[in-house]
Amino acid sequence: MSTCRGKNAEPVPLGLQQARNLQLAVQGLLGGPAKAATALSLRRCIARMQLLQIDTIHVVARSPYLVLHSRIGSYPMHWLDQALAGGAVFETWAHEACFAPMADLALHRAYNAQTRHHWGLARGQRVHDEQRAHLDKLLTHVRDNGAVKSSDFERKDERASAWWGWKDEKVWLEALFAQGELMVARRENFQRVYDLPERVCPTLSTLDPPDVDAVHSSFIEKSVAALGVTQARWIHDYYRMKPRLKDSDLDDLVARGRLLRVAVHGWDVPGYVHLANKALFNQAVQDKLQPTHTTLLSPFDPLVWDRERVKAMFDFDYRLECYTPEARRQYGYFVLPLLHRGQLIGRVDAKAHRTEGRFEIKALYLEAGVKLDAEDLPLVASALKACAEWHGTPEVRLTRTSPVVLRTALQKALRLLA
Repeated sequence: MSTCRGKNAEPVPLGLQQARNLQLAVQGLLGGPAKAATALSLRRCIARMQLLQIDTIHVVARSPYLVLHSRIGSYPMHWLDQALAGGAVFETWAHEACFAPMADLALHRAYNAQTRHHWGLARGQRVHDEQRAHLDKLLTHVRDNGAVKSSDFERKDERASAWWGWKDEKVWLEALFAQGELMVARRENFQRVYDLPERVCPTLSTLDPPDVDAVHSSFIEKSVAALGVTQARWIHDYYRMKPRLKDSDLDDLVARGRLLRVAVHGWDVPGYVHLANKALFNQAVQDKLQPTHTTLLSPFDPLVWDRERVKAMFDFDYRLECYTPEARRQYGYFVLPLLHRGQLIGRVDAKAHRTEGRFEIKALYLEAGVKLDAEDLPLVASALKACAEWHGTPEVRLTRTSPVVLRTALQKALRLLA
């Protein structure tokens, strides 16, 4: 089968479902895990995605843990904490606050220091400019006394800072982290523990600072590789680069054979596939990638975190509503997309009641036109049950569905799994 190399070569055609299957395969979501999860498979999963976004909302498992569960199945959550403490991954501002493979540390430090425009970095720069003396004092404390977390410091008065009511030391720690003067050594009860970069990564001094242009090009390639297939206009969002890319910006990478230019059915612009995914691309074109996985996704899963992309790829109009006033929410506070055999078929408004051991499904909404048959129902029920059990909340309680008639059938399928 031919692939395109020159920038003027005819793009290889790819059906929309083939493109979906390719993206799912690259993201680790095409089929369920073939083997029981291991700490190594967790680290490899992060490396494949390049970034694992961090968020603190925990009506269900916090997002980074849930993203991993969607791909590797049941695993003990402390494995991610161990990956951080053991130096396999580190924390950085990227798409948002993210875990990234330690192998990419020099790339992120260079890009954050010189190029990336992000609110977290800009906020840190303001504190650096306005309160440098406090930062230097706190750095000396860490150097002399070891790693710290914000809870080590007591608020001295009732004054709340502008940063979500943070105490001063929390503001300063976050500013030092944004500036690269501190790193996150580990987390304790999900609280960041900050230490000097040279103590978190002893080899830091041996890393050659990469050229900024080389970093930018590397992040373009990493984005395309992580996405499986993408339009040029979506690439910048993965690592929050600027500006948004045009097709002409990718001509050189196509000419050098680093990217393949493809024609996805229904798109009026080209798509791009990284050379690293050429074998999977060939399988997709030959319909050898068949989606079988059913799972719940985090709202911060890289598959869905770009609203424009997920709409074009999966015809799934998804907006996280936790920042929307309750009266204006259509689906719920922290609604989880439901992936089933290569389609995003619905969304689940769920809450894990950990003390009671109950996984509450407040509502399950199917997309318009989606119907679950006798083969689909057990797969969806199994995915819900598996997620609940991993949370330590094995009792699944289903309150409402849309359409209404789905509730009885799904409850029956869930009872058969009890």
